[in-house]
Amino acid sequence: MRKIFGIVGGLLSVVPAVAQTSAPQVSPALVRADETATAQQTHAVVIAAQSFLSTLDAQKRAAVELPFTIQKSATLARFRRSAPNQPVQPVTDAQAHQPTVRGPGMGPPGGFVGERYGASVWSNFPVSDVLRPGLQMGQLTAIQQTAALHLLQTVLSPKGYQKVLDIMGADQALADSGTPFASGKAVYTIAIFGDPSETKPWMIQFGGHHLGLNIVIDGEHGAMTPTLTGAQPAVYTANGKVIRVLAGENDRAFALLDALDAKQRQQAILPYKVEDLVQGPGHDGETIVPEGIKGSALTAMQKELLMAVIGEWAGIINDTYAAPRLKEIREGLNDTWFAWSGPTTHALGRNGSSYYRIQGPRLLIEFSPQGVGDDPTMHVHTVYRDPTNNYGSRYTAQ
Repeated sequence: MRKIFGIVGGLLSVVPAVAQTSAPQVSPALVRADETATAQQTHAVVIAAQSFLSTLDAQKRAAVELPFTIQKSATLARFRRSAPNQPVQPVTDAQAHQPTVRGPGMGPPGGFVGERYGASVWSNFPVSDVLRPGLQMGQLTAIQQTAALHLLQTVLSPKGYQKVLDIMGADQALADSGTPFASGKAVYTIAIFGDPSETKPWMIQFGGHHLGLNIVIDGEHGAMTPTLTGAQPAVYTANGKVIRVLAGENDRAFALLDALDAKQRQQAILPYKVEDLVQGPGHDGETIVPEGIKGSALTAMQKELLMAVIGEWAGIINDTYAAPRLKEIREGLNDTWFAWSGPTTHALGRNGSSYYRIQGPRLLIEFSPQGVGDDPTMHVHTVYRDPTNNYGSRYTAQ
């Protein structure tokens, strides 16, 4: 049985794993209807993936289509530069603990961190610091870029696809500001792991600095955990329009906090400050001890507000795949915790500088403003995980 590591008041502890309870029975007719809808959706995604691959020559296809290797869990991936302004290289576990010459731009002592699952890698570090497999959008022709974005549009919900475009737009605004590290739409990278199939598991990975989508398709199942979303800058202007990235994640969480009474707020607000993701890249297979207020202590209205926050992540994937995911999250809502750290207000039209976490039997969400860039309201990282189904493990294990 896997150990579960917990952080309580900043201290590490170990607690026994909890067995999963079986899901309630549902109508066979409803199951058949759901299977038909998901089969049609999977067919559409497979066609979109094959259409994208068909636009590539043999060399590009070999770079973007990689094997899908099923693992028990992901592992920590480290990258390091040998000297400033030199390309990053993968670091082995043995090398990670060796003393190295330090210099500007060479990264943290242990190296730049990502998460590896088979041949895939994602991170909240820039693509210049953690190498992503696949092809960058800037390496594709206009026709190939259109086909790649059509694949994303097919596998994501309309709201989720727009969120992706907004995040990419923020990274482009960061690139246009003259950032010294790789950012912008051109370095967003796409890879397909395994053969696009309506019956066998395969994965789409797409991302850049502030986005890491890991979408596993397995027959009627579509899973999008783990996923990283983020923004820098969180507010920017494009085509004369002001765009606030992750506004729903921010505003809906504040709405839930505001709906709590004094006793509930005392439970929800942590007595210490959290300044970064606890379960960011490299922490697959770990679960932190729940903190904050438990879902069973919320009113029906407050639970709906909590579901609205969760939906900002669970609803990124196409609605057909999202529906069963939201159903299982709702069924575990009484055992889902909401924890808050930081200010309890934010300026109108701006994201806040507060961290929050939502943790349930099959759910882990973190929203973490970053101090890098001086204004934490303008720079945020988030992570969305399912400890029972990261990388579709619940499906592929069968």
